Amino acid sequence: MSWEKSTLGEISDFIRNGASIKQMDGASGLPITRIETIAARAVNFDKCGYANIGDNEYEDRRMQPGDILISHINSEKHLGKCAIFDSDRKDLIHGMNLLCLRPNEKVFPKFVFYYLNSQLFLNLLPKITKKSVNQASFTVTHFKELPIPLPPLPVQKQIAAVLEKADTLRGQCQQMGQELNTLAQSVFLEMFGDPVTNPKSWNEYSIAELLIGKPQIGTTKPAHAGGIQKVVRVGELGERELNYQKCAPITLEGNEYEKYHLIEGDYLLARAIGSISHLGKASVYINQETDYVYDSHVMRLRFDHKKILSQFFYQFMKTDGGRTLFLRSSAQTSVQFNINSKQISGIKIPVPPIDKQKEYISTLNEIIEMNNYSLAQREEALSNFNSLMQRAFKGELELKDVA
Repeated sequence: MSWEKSTLGEISDFIRNGASIKQMDGASGLPITRIETIAARAVNFDKCGYANIGDNEYEDRRMQPGDILISHINSEKHLGKCAIFDSDRKDLIHGMNLLCLRPNEKVFPKFVFYYLNSQLFLNLLPKITKKSVNQASFTVTHFKELPIPLPPLPVQKQIAAVLEKADTLRGQCQQMGQELNTLAQSVFLEMFGDPVTNPKSWNEYSIAELLIGKPQIGTTKPAHAGGIQKVVRVGELGERELNYQKCAPITLEGNEYEKYHLIEGDYLLARAIGSISHLGKASVYINQETDYVYDSHVMRLRFDHKKILSQFFYQFMKTDGGRTLFLRSSAQTSVQFNINSKQISGIKIPVPPIDKQKEYISTLNEIIEMNNYSLAQREEALSNFNSLMQRAFKGELELKDVA
């Protein structure tokens, strides 16, 4: 199907930069958009900034229903991220680092929004993007010149309706996954209580008392092509299962291999890293066909599974209380956050009986199974949505009753 072509400038009342307002911690007044406001493809008022702006200020920069916010100064990965404003609120001010596109009467706003999210459009952005050391950006002038297909308005509305339905399904699948993760934490707290206050009065032990051997920091030998083992680095940690596919090859031999090789149930955590939020991110090693070792930015804890299960400790560390106990023992240098063997060995934690831990892990496995099913649904929904987007803006969707 052949449609008329237009440009983003021609289908907009305006495309403009945000007001240059310095946002301040602790300020109040009217909300101001910032990059975080559109992080999840929707305008999130909880992620706005403030600068003590009064009700009668910046009236010419207020957002209106149908306005689309676009990230135009960001990391290259997040450049072009956008959200549509569909609220009746009249107090949101358009702030810095986001463009605002206000569609005119030629287009249906949600049609434009979905087009800006399509891979067809995102493939155009590198042509107008300038890169620097820390960020990428594009200008209003170049953005206005980018093309957009322009089917008749009734067709735009039908395309938007089809995509919105698919997008809603995708969102529901994502929400289900988030709820299952929350459920795992809720069950933990219900069974064992807050690790900080230990309301069920479980016996407390230092981590050193729960280990077979001392905490062990990994090898300093670098990865290299043609290695006979795989090495776990900080980048492969963070999820329940290690990202085995990203582990690089390495070769350790003799005593060095014996010292650093991994066995089933080893708990691996980031011990030195530039971000406090990533300090202590961890995964539990499950045996693989290839041998695995770990590098010097990773610490290995080998638990005595007659006392505590690795998977239990993993969930323990996912709770706010477990995280609090861990961070109390961490330290900060001028360049990174870290925790050493002595510090982690001295952390005291409440430890329920092993049968209670096994009971929780059994429940957890059921939640994981449901989450895996949800993940498959999410991936299918995302694939269907992306396919619909591709077909929609190529004019390949079968639409009925179009005037």
